[in-house]
Amino acid sequence: MKKMALVVLLLFSALAWAGAEPNPADYNLNLHVSSSRLNDRGLVRLKVIIDGKNYELEGSDAPLALGDYKAKTVEFRVKGAHSYDVYGKYEILFSDKKTRTYILVGVME
Repeated sequence: MKKMALVVLLLFSALAWAGAEPNPADYNLNLHVSSSRLNDRGLVRLKVIIDGKNYELEGSDAPLALGDYKAKTVEFRVKGAHSYDVYGKYEILFSDKKTRTYILVGVME
């Protein structure tokens, strides 16, 4: 009986670690990917437009299909940041409810 209780406990803890599906209502930014490529370090570089502003994001995984996606900002704290520094982290939601996170690496006009 103790072994069965242990198995049930482990199963429920594994399900808790899996996390819940993302809530689409939290992804309130419209993000348009206009360019997607692998850089020389094997990371994905995206040129995107978010709220009419041009940015360059970097992340891992595979290049993305060009087009429109829903995204949200992710809290990103940098120790010793100044008011003139620009930092950002974005999470993109895909149609299959999976997400990927990208770091802001460039701002363009």
